[in-house]
Order: sequence, then structure tokens, then C-alpha cells
Amino acid sequence: MEEVILASASPRRQEILKLLDIPFTVLPSTDECQVDTSLPISEAVLKVAQKKAEGIAKLHPNRTVIGADTVVTVNGQILGKPKDERQAAEMLGMLSGRVHRVYTAVWVCKPGHPDRGGGFTDAAKVDFYPLTREEINDYIATGEPMDKSGGYGIQGRGLRFIRSICGDFYTVMGLPGARLWRFLKNYDCA
Repeated sequence: MEEVILASASPRRQEILKLLDIPFTVLPSTDECQVDTSLPISEAVLKVAQKKAEGIAKLHPNRTVIGADTVVTVNGQILGKPKDERQAAEMLGMLSGRVHRVYTAVWVCKPGHPDRGGGFTDAAKVDFYPLTREEINDYIATGEPMDKSGGYGIQGRGLRFIRSICGDFYTVMGLPGARLWRFLKNYDCA
């Protein structure tokens, strides 16, 4: 497989591409993309991934570019990355003892066509155990929640909170690897 550009600085996405043996270069998108809340969430998160990929593809039109975005929702409310520790505590409190959804969208721009591409959105349900205030505060003190949608990392210490997952673990982690692999093979990027 030819080397792709990952339009994300996420160490988690990089780890997943390595597991898939997809050679890549990291060139993070600098576009500040907001989720359009007037769209269904699966479409809105896909639009963000598309904007990220297309922004980098315009700079590197002869390369395959992968953009991705992940959001957490609970009761229809989107939980992005917490701005501070207070917001992280609020998010974790909202997730405590409840089921929420994680959506990860992926957009791929083909070489030679930076303005055309294709993608998909994958979703998973995650059920949290009830959390005590002490568990939330101890977790926030690690700093782990601060750069993650919903304020937790399933691949890190946040695994302590997970009762169950219905869907792809890697979707929750930030890049649905098996689906991406098949998409690239069928999209003639392999």
C-alpha cells in the first residue's frame, strides 16, 4: 500500500494505522471545524472529517489523504474535548452510569482529486459504570481527559469506567480500523 497522509496529530489514530500496516505521514489539519448541529450527527461529523482531509489534500494533491473526527453524544448533546478540568468533570458526570454514543467519521481524498473523495461514519454505544466524585477527580488529575472527546480515553485509564461496548472498540478509540482498511481497498487507494 502506498503511503497516505493522516490529517490528524492523534497518537491513537497513528497507532491504529500502524496496526493496519498502512504507511503514513502525519500532516495535521489546522482547520478549526465545528460540528454543524443542524445536521444529523453522523452527517455532521463526516463533514468535519471531509473538511480536514480536503484542506490537506489541496496542499498535497497527488497523495491519498485521510481525515477523521470523533464526537461523543449523550441524550443528543455533543460532548467535544473539555476546555478545562471543570468541564471534564461535568462531562464525566453526564456519562456516569449511562449509555452514550461515539461517532467517528473518516474521509479519504484520492490522489489527483483533492476536491473529491468518499467516507463513512461509524458509531458505537458505550455503557459507563456509575462513577464517584473521587474517581472522576482522580482521573482528571492524570490529565488524560483533556484532549479527548467526551473527556475520556478508552485505551487509557478511562477503561476503568467501561461496563460494555456495542460496536467497534477502535471507533471509540478514534479510527474504525477494519472498516477503514476495507474502505481503502475498495476505494482503489490500496
